[in-house]
Amino acid sequence: MATLKQVAAHADVSVQTVSNALNAPHRLRADTLERVNRSIELLNYRPNRNARSLRTSAVELIGYCVPSWPNQTHLVMDQFLHALCAAAERTGRHILLFTAPAGVDGMPTYEDLHARRMVDGFVLSQTETHDPRHGWLKDQGIPFVSFGRVWKETTQPGPWVDVDGAGGSAMAVRHLYETGRRRIAFLGWPKSSGLAEDRVAGWRDACKVLGLPTAGLVVRCREDSIDDGARATAQLLDGGRDIDGIVALSDILALGALRELGRRGLTPGHAVGVTGFDDSPLAEVVSPGLTSLRQPMDQIAEELITILTGPAGEPAERLLQPELVIRGSSAPG
Repeated sequence: MATLKQVAAHADVSVQTVSNALNAPHRLRADTLERVNRSIELLNYRPNRNARSLRTSAVELIGYCVPSWPNQTHLVMDQFLHALCAAAERTGRHILLFTAPAGVDGMPTYEDLHARRMVDGFVLSQTETHDPRHGWLKDQGIPFVSFGRVWKETTQPGPWVDVDGAGGSAMAVRHLYETGRRRIAFLGWPKSSGLAEDRVAGWRDACKVLGLPTAGLVVRCREDSIDDGARATAQLLDGGRDIDGIVALSDILALGALRELGRRGLTPGHAVGVTGFDDSPLAEVVSPGLTSLRQPMDQIAEELITILTGPAGEPAERLLQPELVIRGSSAPG
């Protein structure tokens, strides 16, 4: 492979001129820039990524830790990963995938990847309450951006992009209300999940504004599974709550609700309106189709890459709105 000096000799310019052509082309005259670029192409020169990032502090290669989902495939995060890779590649960058233990035990992996110049920065996801990665990366001066906020932190320890879960849940409640529903329950996760508390808060606030009851209408599932969604729905139906609507924290829980309603001979979308969250591929293939809140994955990925690779000092907190996709599961009763 050609070196920087060989390109300079071929174009009959200095090494600094070649460097300017690669990193600051506005400094060169048009004819000089054209001559250098022609030599780069003819010699098939490829810049040394490590040397370039050390000189410019640029984020060229981005690390992303693939979440561990025991015994299940997380379809939404699969969509996110594809969108993230595409967004990075549109800027001439690439994503390096790796795995690491959860919590503080995973910090040595992040440190090793950055110390060996295998990555210049990180995109984080699956944030948890008091997630240790954000503060550690900030203290080390390592560039990062997070898909999701660090819950229960008064000040976010770094830049983030997130979807308005509370706003999405409120949107689902208003939709079910407009279809005539008046006793709308919520299927959620344990209180330890900040994301879950954000979405149930949106449900509760919307019910309050609309004058709808909330007491005894929240069931917290142990896991994000179809079985747990079905069990929670059975609990609501057997508890004499006379529910006519269900807002589920995820599509998986909503699919469990649809299954339990069907098992009891209740037509989903008529006897009880059901909504999910994520608009996963399963939402449009079940019968009836599942009404769900779609996360704007392409926009999320674009915003993450823009923040991570952009100049310092730019706005670094983006809260994006989900889109309600209406299908048969919430047809008017």
